[in-house]
Formats: sequence, structure tokens, C-alpha cells
Amino acid sequence: MALQDPIISPEDKVLVTGASGFIGTRVVGKFLEHGFRRVRCFSRTSSDLRKLDSIKRDYGDTAEIEIFRGNLLSREDCRRAAEGVPVIYHLAAGTGEKSFPDAFLNSVVTTRNLLDASLEHACLKRFVSVSSFAVYTNRNKPDGRLLDESCPMEEHAALRGDAYCYAKVKQDEIVMEYGKKQGVRYVILRPGTVYGPGKRAITGRVGIDTFGIFLHLGGSNKIPLTYVENCADAIVLAGLKKGIDGEIFNVVDDDLVSSRRFLRLYKRNGGSFRSIFLPHIVSYLSCYLWEKYTLRSNGQLPPAFNRSRWHAEWKDTTYSNEKLKKLVGWRPKVSTSEGLARFFKSYEEGGKNA
Repeated sequence: MALQDPIISPEDKVLVTGASGFIGTRVVGKFLEHGFRRVRCFSRTSSDLRKLDSIKRDYGDTAEIEIFRGNLLSREDCRRAAEGVPVIYHLAAGTGEKSFPDAFLNSVVTTRNLLDASLEHACLKRFVSVSSFAVYTNRNKPDGRLLDESCPMEEHAALRGDAYCYAKVKQDEIVMEYGKKQGVRYVILRPGTVYGPGKRAITGRVGIDTFGIFLHLGGSNKIPLTYVENCADAIVLAGLKKGIDGEIFNVVDDDLVSSRRFLRLYKRNGGSFRSIFLPHIVSYLSCYLWEKYTLRSNGQLPPAFNRSRWHAEWKDTTYSNEKLKKLVGWRPKVSTSEGLARFFKSYEEGGKNA
């Protein structure tokens, strides 16, 4: 996966937002592995920097790793962070917010601030925006079961009842708008379910834990897994490859496993717990009834389950990574079987990060 004629030189500095996060630390490491030597790591003042400090020790005097403490809601912080930077890797997002306003602030307003800062400095060659599979509607797709980059985003994202989905849709829209109206050169990456040592939670695509029982909803569905190292490599390469401005790429690994197999492995390695499988017709009907009752009760019941969410997370779907392979030259270095082995080994070691 050697880089040929990248858009920047090894001496150019890049900015990575969310640099201390689960994916962000890997992006910093992968960027340096590819022979580039200067990176500015944007992190919140409250972030744990131990992983970044470890990377700094590993690279010693061979790389310039700058820790930039700030807040992306501050236009001044964004202006200072973007100064002299030809490539911005924007990974920071409001992943934990359940409030729509908070999610909007931490995914959309922050993105706008960075884009405005890059325009002010007029040195940006590419803005790499990390989005999510969550933005896809997965309903009435042109190719039936296949979900690829041609599939539409949710037109009414708020109706899914998922603040993260809503914010990511709006983030993608603002990036594309700045590309069209302001000439910002961008690439959008949409990872599937990113997993690896250090991330213990079961993805909602497998099921949900409710009332003390885990409801298994995925069944035989394939999970759009991407091992964190593979995902980070895709992000780095997409920031450096020539000729892909304005493109959108899904990030998903090869040889995906079913929801049923993932849950079986999780129980075997992460601790046994009770689960009940709901067939697709039952889960769809349950989402339909929940949605109708939510509407009729004027919001007394939260819109946690609805048909939009069912289509997005529990509908039988296949996935493609061909565009990423063809245009970026990416290949998953870590196979799904090896990735799962590393993931579950971290449980045996007490959940330590790799």
C-alpha cells in the first residue's frame, strides 16, 4: 500500500482533530508510518493524552508531533489550529450526546468553524471529513440489498430519533455545500462499525440490551465491520491520494461475519449473558408499533424504535468496499478473523488497549 505522488510532502504538517480518540490515535500513528513527519493533534482540554504521548516517545526525534489543546466551538482555536495546514483530518464528533442540539453543536458547528478557518488561511489542499454509515437511509435503494456510496442519505434524519445520525447527515451536507459554493476540496469517509481493542460495547446492529435481557435483532445479517487499524489506514490514504476530491468512500472490511456469529463469539470471550433472538418480521413489527404509539402519544414514549432505524440497522444488507479499493488503493491489512481474535484477546487481558 505504498503511496505514490501524494498531494503533500513528508515535511508538510497536517491537522488531526479528535486525535486522542479511539480512531484518532491510530490515524496519527498510521500517518507517521507512511513516512510523514509533522502532525498537529487537536484535543480537548479534558482528553487523555497517554496514547499520544506514547506515540511521541516511539518516534522520538524523527517526527514533530504537536499537541494542540482547544475547543472546536471556538473559532479562534480553529483559526490557530488550521494555520499552515494543507490537509485536515476531521475526526472529532459528538458521539455521546443524546441531545439533538448538543450533537449539532459538536458535529456541525465545529465542522463549519474548521472549514471557515481553512478558507481564511487559503492553504488547504484537502479536508477529510469522517462520517458514518449512520447517514444512510437503507430504504428503497437502487440496488436492493446492496449498500454502497450511491445509496441516499436520510432526508428526514431527525425522525429516526438518533441525534448522532442527524448530526452526521448535517455534517456531510455542510462539507458538500462548502465544496460546491466555496471551492473546498474534500473527501468524505463513512466507516461502518469500527471495532478493536479498547472498545468493548456491542454494536447496536447486533441488538440492544433492555430490561435486563439482550434482544438479538441482527440474526444472519452481516455486520459492516472495519477493524480500527484498517479504518485509520483508509482515512490517512484518502487524505493523501491525488485525484479523488469530492468523493465519498465507505470503509468496511472483507469477509464480514454475521450478527449471530459475532454475538456467539462475544458471549464466549466477553462473558455469558441472556439473549433472545427476534426474527426480522417481529422486530420490524415492533418498531412499527412503537413508532405509531410514539406519534399518537405526543412524545410520551421516546422515538427509540422506528422503521427508519430498523432499515438502517437490522435490515438484511450487503456491503461493498470496491470504490475505496479502486480509487484509493486501500486494502484491509488485518483480516476479519485476525481482527476479531485481537479484539477478544483484549477481554482476556482485562480490556487493555492495544
